[in-house]
Amino acid sequence: MGTLLIILSFSLFSQTKNVVIMDEKINKNVMIGYCDRSGLEQGVFGTYFTSQNELYFPKEGTIKKITEVINKVKITIVFATWCSDSRLQVGRFYKILDETGYKEKNLTVIGVNRDKNALSVNIENLKIDRVPTFIVYHNDKEIGRIVESPKKSLEDDLWKIIKKVN
Repeated sequence: MGTLLIILSFSLFSQTKNVVIMDEKINKNVMIGYCDRSGLEQGVFGTYFTSQNELYFPKEGTIKKITEVINKVKITIVFATWCSDSRLQVGRFYKILDETGYKEKNLTVIGVNRDKNALSVNIENLKIDRVPTFIVYHNDKEIGRIVESPKKSLEDDLWKIIKKVN
């Protein structure tokens, strides 16, 4: 009976989004596993997410180009609520997705702890060294990623990746 309860609990945990746990390594609550916008907009991380989303103004010309192909790709975001770069970039990235009409059904968002572990979500194959990492896929093949901070700007770096998709 105890084993069954553990299995059922793990199964429920793996299906739940926006789970917050205490990361004992840093003694802070962190969002872990699969997340969505509603979770990102909550709590302390939500303050950063909302402010960066509202205050970021991507270049209109680049947004227009991205809009033409953005829904031909799938995107995975791996981030951490404890990470200053995630606090800065994730809300901004969502602004780009919003302005381009990206369909969120093609977006996967995964929160990690300080060890870059998502617990019930196996992300080992994603080879995450730093967060946030924005991974872009076309036809289920990775075509590029933005790691930690953009080289030029989020929208320019994203365009550089997806312009190959036409």
